[in-house]
Amino acid sequence: MKDLVQIWNKVTNRRYSADKEMKDLTNNRLKRIEIEKSNIECDFSECEGLNNFEDIDFNEKKDAIINRLFERRKQGQVARQPKCLFILLMLGFIALSIGCFILFVKPYNFLFNQKVLLQDGGEIFEMWRKPEVQLYTRVFLFNVTNSEEYLAGKDEKIKLQEVGPYVYREALEHKVQSFNSNGTLSAIPLHPLTWVEEMSEGHREDDIVYMPHIALLSIANVVSQNLFARFGLNNLITLTNSQPLTKMTAKEFMMGYKSELMTLGNTFLPRWIYFDKLGLIDRMYDFDGDFETVYTGETDIRLSGLIDTYRGSTDLPQWEGKHCSNVQYASDGTKFRGGVTKNETLLFYRKSLCRAAPLIPSEEGVRSGIRGVKYVFPEHMLDNGKHNEENKCFCRNGKCLPEGLIDVADCYYGFPIALSYPHFYKGDDVLFSKVEGLTPKKEEHETSFWIQPESGLPLEVSSKFQINMALGSISSITNTERFSNMYLPMLWFDIRMYSLPPSLEQRFKLYLNILPIVEQAAMYIMFITGAVLVITTIYILSFKVMFKNFEKNKDAWLEKAKLNDGVYAPCEIPLSESDSDEMIKLNIKLNDRLYETVNSVKDKLTEMAHVKSLFDRKPSLKDSSQTSKAYEIINQTDSDEDFKYLEVIEDGELEGCDVSLGGSQRMRNLKDLDERNNELSLHISD
Repeated sequence: MKDLVQIWNKVTNRRYSADKEMKDLTNNRLKRIEIEKSNIECDFSECEGLNNFEDIDFNEKKDAIINRLFERRKQGQVARQPKCLFILLMLGFIALSIGCFILFVKPYNFLFNQKVLLQDGGEIFEMWRKPEVQLYTRVFLFNVTNSEEYLAGKDEKIKLQEVGPYVYREALEHKVQSFNSNGTLSAIPLHPLTWVEEMSEGHREDDIVYMPHIALLSIANVVSQNLFARFGLNNLITLTNSQPLTKMTAKEFMMGYKSELMTLGNTFLPRWIYFDKLGLIDRMYDFDGDFETVYTGETDIRLSGLIDTYRGSTDLPQWEGKHCSNVQYASDGTKFRGGVTKNETLLFYRKSLCRAAPLIPSEEGVRSGIRGVKYVFPEHMLDNGKHNEENKCFCRNGKCLPEGLIDVADCYYGFPIALSYPHFYKGDDVLFSKVEGLTPKKEEHETSFWIQPESGLPLEVSSKFQINMALGSISSITNTERFSNMYLPMLWFDIRMYSLPPSLEQRFKLYLNILPIVEQAAMYIMFITGAVLVITTIYILSFKVMFKNFEKNKDAWLEKAKLNDGVYAPCEIPLSESDSDEMIKLNIKLNDRLYETVNSVKDKLTEMAHVKSLFDRKPSLKDSSQTSKAYEIINQTDSDEDFKYLEVIEDGELEGCDVSLGGSQRMRNLKDLDERNNELSLHISD
């Protein structure tokens, strides 16, 4: 075979590599079985170069490019992938868009803000205007059990006995007058009380108690420094035989009782005492002439329900200094500031307190099925400058009461009234110097507010204060000598809301517990769903459609690679049904051209082999042994092994194409020449 290659190189004047050329020819062999219609599939992405053939138009497609992505191919037949993949992809993007919308826009906050806004006819506005909550005022009286002994000088201290509770229901209401242009509304606060006997634990309004004579002690404290007024008061006390401790019913002490001193005061001092009956609870709930402006939340939703002004001012007239007088941004207990941070301080204002008291967070918990934060008064809240310099403004007329008391005389018609925690809880020791029977306990006497921080909704309220008389030097007044410089407890009250009513509880559970979770869950579900749909669609397009042919024909390609001794398998052209006929014709034409090329090369090689044999036979005329040897050399050179790359595998007949070697005229001539040479050789041999 190598000799033939050398002869061919000499004839053609070029280098010829039999191995390379023959492998190239072998690599381009086409078997008929490979172009069967049933085994042709379409994959234009692998063989785009074939589009250059003028006789084949691969660009004539009935569908748009987008539809080609969703075509499913099954055994050579084109079937469109349902457009659900496109729908799934769009749904995935829509889900992701919804998730992003929830993340950035926060529709729950928008809905919640609309609910919290105080606007006419709004749900929360109606709850604020006339709350459905069950609000109670629980009153505990300090009954003096040794009044005669103390007045007679037998006992050094007044012995007190707590009596109660006497429970009244407070029907809180805001009578709205108008909505203002600055984001506030004007309203009149109303707090009517109704006796609730069933919650009073057996106590009745007609219970007999011994209580301080408020009118006598108050007037004595006011006129003690005025010589002329003191003389007139002493004569009046002697005529009426008024005593600083008097017997009365519980209702009279709380709601008002008649007294000759009150009648005279109402007659001769109308600018000071304009009422003829005096009762502590009655005076504490006197809202006659009060009005306020309240933030609607229009300018700042966090301020919804908070006080802007009280009686036309942001400051109370009883105090000097902003720290003590300010009531702006305080809550009356109906609704507190919303959206508070973990350590933010709140303000609570009640007329009976005569100030806006700060509240600080204490602990977290659950009340009425809603998460809340417990707020309490800060340490030294009732300090008058001893620990907190700013609290010096609570000192009245330059006189500071001991820690644990706040002078509120200007809020109680000038009567010497001071507020403290129940039983002088957290009060100075001097407060216990002249009284017995007080047992302060944190669990029973601490004020607490459970508030939902996002909305400012009170979940549970217990505001506890004690009303005392802070008497000065009244030893010059008849019958009052033993009460000089005394801090005398009279009652303490607990404004209490135990829980939300069931109707409000269910609604606020929906607003505060369920809807935020629904929003978060919807956001995560949308993100997860969108991501899954998009990834699934991309996976199907990438691995189920675009690479489906690779998985399907992987074994066949590996087998062909082995047969071709590692040579890369020819590009296979999976076609659609509409293109299969054209490709069959193309393959036939390519096969014909290939066979003609192979036959031409083989004919030339065969012809050269015969030429060489003729030259080798000339010496054989002289020596028959050399002739036999020459033929043996030729037979060895023309072995099947040497010509294995020149074989044309014919696995079947192709219609309209004759590729047999017998059909070549040149080969027939060579055969005839070979036969004549053989006859001539035999004749010479004979």
